[in-house]
Amino acid sequence: MKSGVGPDPMDRARFPADPWRLVETTYSPDDLGLTETLFAVANGYLGMRGTPEEGRPTYAHGTFINGFHETWPIRHAEAAYGFAETGQTIVNAPDAKVMKIYVDDEPLTFGTADLEAYERVLDFRDGVLRRNLIWRTPSGKRVAISSTRMVSMTQRHLAILTLEVTMLSGSAPVVISSQLLNRQDGKDEYHIPTAALGDRAVDPRKASAFPERVLVPKMSYANEERMLLGYQCHRSGMTVAVAADHRIETADPVETVQRADDDQAKVVFRVDATEGNTLRLQKVVAYHTSRGVPVRELADRCDRTLDRAARLGVPHFIEDQRRWYADFWTAADVEVEGGAAELTAVQQAIRFNLFSLAQASARTDGLGVPAKGVTGSGYEGHYFWDTEVYVVPFLCYTQPAIARNVLHARSVMLPAARKRAGQMAQQGALYPWRTINGEEASAYYAAGTAQVHIDADVVYALMKYAYATGDIGYLIREGVDILVETARMWADLGFWRHNGEPSFHIHGVTGPDEYTTVVNNNLFTNVMARYNLEQAVAALRRIRKDHPRDYTQVTGRLHVTQDEIEEWARCAAAMHIPYDEGLGIHPQDDSFLDREVWDLSSTPASLRPLLLHYHPLVIYRFQVLKQADVVLALFLQGERFTLAEKQADFEYYDPITTGDSTLSAVVQSIIAAEVGYHEVALRYFHDALYVDLGNLHGNTVDGMHIASTGGVWSALVYGFGGMRDHAAGLSFDPRLPESWTRLRFRVRWRGARLLVELTQDRIRFTCEDVAPETAGTVGAVTRASGATVTVRGAEYVVRPGAQLTVPLSDQGPRMGGQLGERPATGGTRPDGSTITATVPASIDPEDYELDHTHPAMVPSLGPEPPVKPATSGPVELP
Repeated sequence: MKSGVGPDPMDRARFPADPWRLVETTYSPDDLGLTETLFAVANGYLGMRGTPEEGRPTYAHGTFINGFHETWPIRHAEAAYGFAETGQTIVNAPDAKVMKIYVDDEPLTFGTADLEAYERVLDFRDGVLRRNLIWRTPSGKRVAISSTRMVSMTQRHLAILTLEVTMLSGSAPVVISSQLLNRQDGKDEYHIPTAALGDRAVDPRKASAFPERVLVPKMSYANEERMLLGYQCHRSGMTVAVAADHRIETADPVETVQRADDDQAKVVFRVDATEGNTLRLQKVVAYHTSRGVPVRELADRCDRTLDRAARLGVPHFIEDQRRWYADFWTAADVEVEGGAAELTAVQQAIRFNLFSLAQASARTDGLGVPAKGVTGSGYEGHYFWDTEVYVVPFLCYTQPAIARNVLHARSVMLPAARKRAGQMAQQGALYPWRTINGEEASAYYAAGTAQVHIDADVVYALMKYAYATGDIGYLIREGVDILVETARMWADLGFWRHNGEPSFHIHGVTGPDEYTTVVNNNLFTNVMARYNLEQAVAALRRIRKDHPRDYTQVTGRLHVTQDEIEEWARCAAAMHIPYDEGLGIHPQDDSFLDREVWDLSSTPASLRPLLLHYHPLVIYRFQVLKQADVVLALFLQGERFTLAEKQADFEYYDPITTGDSTLSAVVQSIIAAEVGYHEVALRYFHDALYVDLGNLHGNTVDGMHIASTGGVWSALVYGFGGMRDHAAGLSFDPRLPESWTRLRFRVRWRGARLLVELTQDRIRFTCEDVAPETAGTVGAVTRASGATVTVRGAEYVVRPGAQLTVPLSDQGPRMGGQLGERPATGGTRPDGSTITATVPASIDPEDYELDHTHPAMVPSLGPEPPVKPATSGPVELP
């Protein structure tokens, strides 16, 4: 358990709190990578990092397209059958953001320029990045420069950039060089590799670098009408084309020059600018990609996109953008109120996280949601289980059409998942731990392929969508295939043990906690596998009962037998769920309690995160968690555990959970709120809220943590709002923080949009609208039926257009203060031994030097032998 970051870790002199905008009032070169990520604009398909139009200085240039990747052979030092063979890495697409400015032939370069005024603003209400500054040139002339950058939410292939330059004092020759530039292949225009691709330090969370050229030139041109670059990836064969049009407005004379080669296309505008006149430049850009369509065809698509944009005009798309975000916020906004001054900052941070979810998912259009969205190259641009567990629930209740698109990506991957299951000697389908194209891309199987819980995570998201929307049509056409094939995998992976009462066990797996790998009966895996099996059985029985013709087609298509369905039901009913009677907790796996406890309270902050300071084998020997595992199961399958069990498990695991993963704090906040640790819940919420805004994990430079942003919504709605949806219905048991006076959010349930308003003494529901009934929707809310909700066990009906107010006597159990940071030790294992705690010794490799007289490494720590730290031996902790 960490001490937390406090309510607001941001520099509010530089980044003032604003409920609807992220504002930067002062330029700083000290955190370029961070601000490039925070000020990125994206739509889920196309993303542009917040690098300056002038091209430098930067931490890492980045324009990313979801799914656009290069492949490479994974070379294992010691290969084995079934190891992943092909790596996949997102490619840095050609950069269209560059619009360099020269006044009197002097370039505007941040870091050295004399800026009299500076402001950069990312507005959550329209997704437009705006920058305004006044530059005093070396010759003493003052120039006002304003720019905007927008990636369209309504036209996924379109980006619009504008630039305005006004000579405030004096006249001068002004040059604007608008460019398309290939930065992927190792160097920027100044031949600085790190500026093109960023730091490539040894960190498994960062993307790999390629040893050879990635983008093979296929087409390039620049003329008075348009400029274009087109490429094909060397190995994957994917293709990309990017084209741009310009429109310049000025009262002064303009000369235009065009140039193009394999890696750069540019249009240069030379203007004799006079004092007081404003030069306005619009740059409209189109990006198109394909898994193999020739670049010539993509160039034609770019032409169509740009021609349409020219016909409709930039104002049309700006207005479209405003309307899209207005609709988004109507459905997705979460509002908090209270007397605390910092709540304005909290409101800003909440909306920034929700805005980031929109930018990561809105136009995925059948693709997955990468762990970093399209704001950076971290995690290679891969899709993980994060999407299903942390992002899809938000989409189901606020943007169900987008949720369905994201789930469709898993349907498309199902053939590859079937193939992967075969490689792993399993029936059914096994989804890859990390992927872009559907193939497994994790080279480290212990913390990758062994996380077979991803099958159940996909089913969890699928059923979350099915229950929230009632979309039985989707379940019949696509969802049931996933349910059947994943159930087959679990029934085949597990095995029966008979010791009086038969039980079903799953061995050799890894749960969400990557600090504990390849274990038997991981609780999270077993609990989620049980759910997967149960839902497959329930869905097939429901389809057989209500849609017999579809059932015949489904069973014929998937070759499902009644005996097979009954076997899944038996496996689920007999699933082994680890529980230790002596300690009164659920062990994370069969052997977890056999390990010694890692005393995090005595571990220096300099050794965090553990994965960057200790060999994995060192970590695996201890009871220590990278992220919530059992506690996550308590949330996702909360109806299967009592409140007392949740409290006991939370109290045991919290002190040994490092929080080295950004996925942990949100879950710990939700369970802390539920069991009554309200101060702990709020502290963990703040930890999650500022993961990226505060760069709390030190790697926001590589892109946003999208799953964490989804978790922020969950912490608000499930944690403080107390919403649950376990039994295919909506229930509420609120836990509003003491310092908050109101929490407002909306959820869409079976076609109805419910406004939920929570205060300290009541919860109020308003059914704001009801969508028209559609075929294939089960249990839809109608104007006649209303929406049924449960509040602390009592059932109510919310009628369309009406309000329902339920008084609350309290906000659930309350336990003041923070949990202790020291782990629970002194307990007795089943074999009679006592659980103890320790911290493994860690010596900086720089403290060693090679002894050329001996083949081994010897410590160069001075004349005295190294002393093992006092905390490295067993320590009994109260």
